Amino acid sequence: QVQLVQSGGGLVQAGGSLRLSCVASGRTFSRYLMGWFRQAPGKEREFVAAIRWSGTSTYYADSVKGRFTISRDNAKNTVYLQMNSLKPEDTAVYYCAANSLGTHWDTRSAYHYWGQGTQVTVSS
Repeated sequence: QVQLVQSGGGLVQAGGSLRLSCVASGRTFSRYLMGWFRQAPGKEREFVAAIRWSGTSTYYADSVKGRFTISRDNAKNTVYLQMNSLKPEDTAVYYCAANSLGTHWDTRSAYHYWGQGTQVTVSS
């Protein structure tokens, strides 16, 4: 089992920045591919970003590429999502998730452990 506890988020004006954190406990964190997803009201949960255990490979949705950065600190069992140049359409509940398969990094069903979610609201 892996437990994921998120922090960060909140309300920010368009163009602003926020950083989300996700601390993992339980099984060896460094072995998991970690991802961030988001879900806006009335929409499906969608992939945002993912990072391999080594931190050398990262993946992003086209909608956030160049604005968001995912990173991880295996010594702290923590994954981060730095969000810059935020837009109103980034408003959603953001979830971190752990993927033990190491594949299908953009597929929700490949992630078996999820954080509690944190609200990000971007005002125009």
